[in-house]
Amino acid sequence: MLRAALLLSLATLAAAEERVRLGLFTAMPVKWDLDANWRAFEQTFLRHVAEKPDIVITPECFLDGYAASAKDWTPEKFDQIAQDEKTSPYIAKVRELAEKHKISILFGYTEKKNGNYYNAALLIDKSGKTAGRYYKTHLQAHDLRFAPGEDLPVFDTEWGKMGVLICADRRWPETARVLKLRGARVTLVPSYGMWHMDNEWWMRTRAYENENFLAFAHPNVAFVADPKGQIIAKHQSNIPGMLISDIDLSQVTVTKHIKDRRPELYKDLSLPQ
Repeated sequence: MLRAALLLSLATLAAAEERVRLGLFTAMPVKWDLDANWRAFEQTFLRHVAEKPDIVITPECFLDGYAASAKDWTPEKFDQIAQDEKTSPYIAKVRELAEKHKISILFGYTEKKNGNYYNAALLIDKSGKTAGRYYKTHLQAHDLRFAPGEDLPVFDTEWGKMGVLICADRRWPETARVLKLRGARVTLVPSYGMWHMDNEWWMRTRAYENENFLAFAHPNVAFVADPKGQIIAKHQSNIPGMLISDIDLSQVTVTKHIKDRRPELYKDLSLPQ
């Protein structure tokens, strides 16, 4: 199934835009303060509209300041900051910004759905419509306050397929590889934890081993790694700002790291420990 998805994606690349301008938003959010965090995002977004990013990415759970990790966390407070995608005034504002300025937005927040809470990243396209949603799949420590996502979807965009991993999801090489096999040419990684140099090397490796672009957005740093694992753009600051980076998707390949695999040797990867 994954091989078929990859071949289908390759067959449709000619119809996709090859160049995309990324806008990676950085700022240290305030835990629990939805209004303050929204203002920081909106003001920064509007300052960079003239640079015409195609897609803007926020850090993980930016709207609530990643309240799941707060020392004063309570179920009651968590419930108050969780958003319903259909009724949230903040999600409505994201849609308005996207549609007005014709810019796609990957927005991080805590979602309440069917009685559960999810660490969510919602992809809104430039018409203000939902192009995809991703729920963090690999939960540890305070993230156990969320329910886990159960899939690694890729989303159809005008630039071809894109995939999303949230923070700790990027620790496992299998997650980024599945996105690649499902046709993603760019992996977007909204994050809140681990912004040290070791993380940069890990993300460069994810880009290199999958021959994909990887864009990392964190409160303290943003960077883009190319399919050769090289950092092509970086911005390090927790003052509200945005890294603008142009990428050429014609550089994305399916050569040695994908074609020369031996999947029949990797069966143990699916065995539980």
